[in-house]
Amino acid sequence: MKKRALLSVSNKQGLTDFAKQLHELDYELVSTGGTKRVIEEAGIPVRSISEITEFPEIMDGRVKTLHPSVHGGLLAKRSNDDHMNQIEELGIQPIDLVAVNLYPFKETIAKEDVTEAEAIENVDIGGPTMLRAAAKSFEDVAVVVDPTDYEEVIEGLKAENLSYEVRRKLAAKVFRHTANYDAMIAEYFTTLTEEAYPETYSVTYEKVQSLRYGENPHQSASFYKKANYEGASLANAEQLNGKELSYNNIQDANAALEVVLEFNQPAAVAVKHMNPCGVGVGDTLYDAYVKAYEGDPVSIFGGIVALNREVDADTAAKLKEIFLEIIIAPSFSQEALDLLTKKKNLRLLTVDMKKPKAQTHKLTSVGGGLLVQDTDEGSLDDVELEIATDREPTEQELHDLKLGWKVVKHVKSNAIVVAKGDRTVGVGAGQMNRVGAAKIALEQAGDKAEGSIMASDAFFPMPDTVEAAAEAGVKAIIQPGGSKRDQDSIDACNKHGVAMVFTRMRHFKH
Repeated sequence: MKKRALLSVSNKQGLTDFAKQLHELDYELVSTGGTKRVIEEAGIPVRSISEITEFPEIMDGRVKTLHPSVHGGLLAKRSNDDHMNQIEELGIQPIDLVAVNLYPFKETIAKEDVTEAEAIENVDIGGPTMLRAAAKSFEDVAVVVDPTDYEEVIEGLKAENLSYEVRRKLAAKVFRHTANYDAMIAEYFTTLTEEAYPETYSVTYEKVQSLRYGENPHQSASFYKKANYEGASLANAEQLNGKELSYNNIQDANAALEVVLEFNQPAAVAVKHMNPCGVGVGDTLYDAYVKAYEGDPVSIFGGIVALNREVDADTAAKLKEIFLEIIIAPSFSQEALDLLTKKKNLRLLTVDMKKPKAQTHKLTSVGGGLLVQDTDEGSLDDVELEIATDREPTEQELHDLKLGWKVVKHVKSNAIVVAKGDRTVGVGAGQMNRVGAAKIALEQAGDKAEGSIMASDAFFPMPDTVEAAAEAGVKAIIQPGGSKRDQDSIDACNKHGVAMVFTRMRHFKH
């Protein structure tokens, strides 16, 4: 009896060559719909699934492979005499190879105007069922879900040595594939029902690349992306120049990207170890970058810079003056590319600067668990600022306070940002107490602290931060407020003539 192969694929890549070689290996080919037509047009003998089931495809193809003649042929254990006797009595022939991939659900829901009805029609039922049945029987059934595996399977069949290990590897890929498929469907329908935190949380990501190592050389790592993610993302970046990105590069670049997306006017952000070290805005990108550089010309060295406008020749020449790991921008002019690509190791990335959809989830792994929360979309557009002190901030101070607030949101807690004249001049990040973060930021600012503003990600439980700020020359402070001892800080501000603004919004970042 000839061996039988069942082929039913939406991805026709390599199909005819695969079918031809199976035919030459004396496999009987069975197929459905469009797959069958492609094989027939190539002049390769193929039987319809309806000939095997002796039942027509019905309901516009919704039911065609869900039949005992198919699943009996897949699930019968060759080593089980009872199984083999049963299918022989029922006239069911074993199926020895399955090549199936699924309705294009991901591609369908990616369409801007997709309807719920269209999405539902692209939920495959028979395909996953066949794949799971074949994968369960991988010792007896070779199962292929990825066209890139066709060659390895054919070579193994020709050598009569498609090993247990290869079969199990193919089965594992099938279960990952169907799990990924089901997770996308689950996420789509969960979104429709507006359930933010359902009883089970399924996520799926697709591999972008293997990385040389993780945070440290003794750690392995890979980079994955979320299917159909809309908005600015390193996973969708195009690299124009430089070495391969590392784990730490991606972390830092993502941090820079998140900060620069806060700004509508030309902006430049320098990041080191996931904290912004210099941020500037201006009428031109060149002006913005110069301000970011001057904010901390020491820490920017070896850092990552993100810009939200096309990089022109003048800005590129300025960027080229120092050692940078990565430059991220929506685009580069040809003149800028000609200048920057002279540095062979400098990574140049283009990223679509479209902001992600609001209320996407942030995932953080903990030992044996996963924390899920909304991303921090809070901004001053959502609050009414409260003047807490006798003195109100001037127009320029208020302008700088808003810049400082946008930046401090992205600094590790405890976080303090000192800003002046459309730029940061000092950043204190990740300290165990707030006055410690303030002292670092003020020391970095030096003489530039005179006439500056200070932004804090959380309230001041003590007036000591205000005292340090006033002594350095800070003229206005923005902070959430909400401490039982707010009045102590307000009194300290009034004593020194410092304006203080409450946002009633906190920006912890751990």
